[in-house]
Amino acid sequence: MDRKKVVIVGGGMTGLSAAYHLQKQVKSANLPIDITLVEGSNRLGGRIHTIKRDGFTIEKGPDSLLARKPAAMNLAEELGILDQTRRNSTGQSFMLIKNRLHKMPKGAFMGVPKEVGPLLRSNSFTLTGKIRGLMDLIIPRKKRSGDESLGHFMRRRFGDQVVVNQIDPLLSGIHSGDIDQMSLEAIYPVFGKMEQEYGSVMKGLRKTMSKPAKNSKPAQGQFFSFTNGLQKLVDALEAKLDTVKILRENKVNHIEKKETGYHLLLDSGEVLAADFVLAAVPHTQVPGMLSKHAPLQELYAIPATSTANVVLAFDEKQIKRDLDGTGFLVTRNSNYRFTACTWTHRKWEGTAPAGKALLRCYVGKPDDQEIVKESDETLVDIVLKDLNKVMKVKGKPLFYEITRFIEARPQYHTGHLELVSRVRDYVASQLPNLELIGSSYDGTGLPDCIEHGQKGAELAIEALTQNK
Repeated sequence: MDRKKVVIVGGGMTGLSAAYHLQKQVKSANLPIDITLVEGSNRLGGRIHTIKRDGFTIEKGPDSLLARKPAAMNLAEELGILDQTRRNSTGQSFMLIKNRLHKMPKGAFMGVPKEVGPLLRSNSFTLTGKIRGLMDLIIPRKKRSGDESLGHFMRRRFGDQVVVNQIDPLLSGIHSGDIDQMSLEAIYPVFGKMEQEYGSVMKGLRKTMSKPAKNSKPAQGQFFSFTNGLQKLVDALEAKLDTVKILRENKVNHIEKKETGYHLLLDSGEVLAADFVLAAVPHTQVPGMLSKHAPLQELYAIPATSTANVVLAFDEKQIKRDLDGTGFLVTRNSNYRFTACTWTHRKWEGTAPAGKALLRCYVGKPDDQEIVKESDETLVDIVLKDLNKVMKVKGKPLFYEITRFIEARPQYHTGHLELVSRVRDYVASQLPNLELIGSSYDGTGLPDCIEHGQKGAELAIEALTQNK
């Protein structure tokens, strides 16, 4: 049988996962399939990038994986690195509302209230705000007719105050977007289903989320990483790709559909032939690669926001008002330009030497995108000015590391699922044996990307073996 060729475009977490799972299935069934992974930069892993500096472990990109999504933990187990995982500290986190830090209430899921008691005891809301929040328990379910923004849904259930001071900072922060434009159906359909099934989000959360048993062990953190940072996952994946041809610093300029298969033109001038293509690149790159297919221009309608991480190292004695916690989120009604701050040395044990502190601040609100283009020195000054309103930091940092992600965070606005469905229908009919996979379409988290890669591998195997 002729050997088949699969080309994976993009070496981020989706592309790496696709290559790994594809290789595993090819080896398991002894299939005559060759795999090539093409990556435009000089390194694999996409936004994941861990560095070591002066005894600090610094994440220039994401700092963790969500433990409740099994794909990442299952992959770590397969790669033999499960024993190197570590959970985040479950210390107190805060919400910065206007100019005051408030403890993040217990009894919530993703910032959404679950229990009555913690909401009533919280000092983040007025009595009116608390009463309005609890009305979720009695407001009738709304008959659904199409998509709804996550912000509109939450305000309808809990009122403005609970949304602004608790739900919005967490959910908008996770997705680097605007909760009032995010699609409920594309991002958190579970909340809509709870309203329909239980008549209340709070009731739904209590019914579906198990309570810890009495005398049970202390709760583990919701996130996990590895002893030496997330880079361990990338390195372990790359080490396993012993039969995958990896082309770094090779950008795919054009993908041409041929009578059978595809030709991929690289910026080096090389042409790769493929029987199946997995495009694991940001959606903004796809229309250019497949420029002869006008309907794919619709992908430009998926917005993408820019963010930056500003990591600052200090001597602990420089922080004059130390706070016993793991960090804080900033509400939109507060006069600050950063959106959150993680006390990394508290959240992740071993990331800073003894006597040192490592702070990680985030900038790039949807209505403040220009900040990401500021110089390093200006960004540090902005962040230090904001920090000093909260923590009283003395002097300049020992050093800083800044990472910019320009238009790198895809936004799932209302109608996202319909847009993706239209594009995928076109691809299925006009571009057989080509799949669009990755964070632009079906989930933006790293565990989601691992699943996207696995699904892409399965689709490739199915297509190339169906006539065997």
